[in-house]
Amino acid sequence: MPFDFSAAALSVPSPLVAAVSLTAEPVFGPVTNSIVMAVIVCGVITFFVRRAMKNPKLVPDGRQNVVEFVAEFLYSQVEAIVGKKVAPRAFPLLATIFVFVLVNNYFGLLPGVGSIGWMEDHGAHAGHGAHAVAAEHASAEPGVTAESEAESAAGGHGEGHMIPWFRPGSADLNFTLALALVFMIVWIWLTVREVGIWGFIVHTFGPKGGLQGFIKYALLPIFIFVGLIEIVSIIFRPVSLSLRLFGNIFAGETLLHAMGGLMGDLGFGAVPQFFGKILLPLPFYFLELLVGVLQATVFTLLCAVYIQLSTAHDEEHGDHGDHSHDDAAPGHAHAH
Repeated sequence: MPFDFSAAALSVPSPLVAAVSLTAEPVFGPVTNSIVMAVIVCGVITFFVRRAMKNPKLVPDGRQNVVEFVAEFLYSQVEAIVGKKVAPRAFPLLATIFVFVLVNNYFGLLPGVGSIGWMEDHGAHAGHGAHAVAAEHASAEPGVTAESEAESAAGGHGEGHMIPWFRPGSADLNFTLALALVFMIVWIWLTVREVGIWGFIVHTFGPKGGLQGFIKYALLPIFIFVGLIEIVSIIFRPVSLSLRLFGNIFAGETLLHAMGGLMGDLGFGAVPQFFGKILLPLPFYFLELLVGVLQATVFTLLCAVYIQLSTAHDEEHGDHGDHSHDDAAPGHAHAH
């Protein structure tokens, strides 16, 4: 029988290695596997922090030392970017984003995540369309039944697709987009609190560089045009933040699964496939450890920079020419 290169046949995932779905899949009711993982991560972080700080000591040790070190390190980094004035209000959100994203990324590398679940019959997804196509093939080829053709189109001799119980939250676009939207809501609140609505308008559309006189009004249309571009970039910030994090984590998850099934795709026997699933993905796990912390850092760093760009104007010029602010962090220059 000739090979089937149809779209239905090529879309069937390997029965040995779970194919990485582009979207999260429901495990019970409306609850998806990425939601399950996110809830587990929230529980682990909350449990660890509460146990570490239940009876704080003057000289920390063990878990308390870890929590205090992470908090102090992150606060110093946030303060260096957004300044001492805004840091107390921006730190809770930025620290939460970093820790939450980092732990989600690393939990996606645990054994069993993405590889433990249940098999789902592809026939349920193929539906009547597969049987209709099979009927046409059966009528065209004598000796081929509609049931065997439908079975082949639905997954190849009854083989199903595995739905994993757990999926990294960062590999779900819903998760990353929700995280970015929450940040944007807090960003609006921080910006209005620091510079006000009119201050934000002047900061976005007003002349830059302290221009005065005729040149100020002559260049005003250019500054207004630049401000409109800035507004467009602000609108697209949730999209860029969410897609960057989702794309990198989803790509890493797909790479690990692809390397795990490489020996089977090349036609090797059961024993080489077994060792291939263990050894071939191993080098890429170290790469994903680096990618996990880098993506958490990039996401949090961009959020901090966005806050600094919209609040530094008030911090530098809020006293109408008085530039002797002791709490202004060095390097707070306008990015425009």
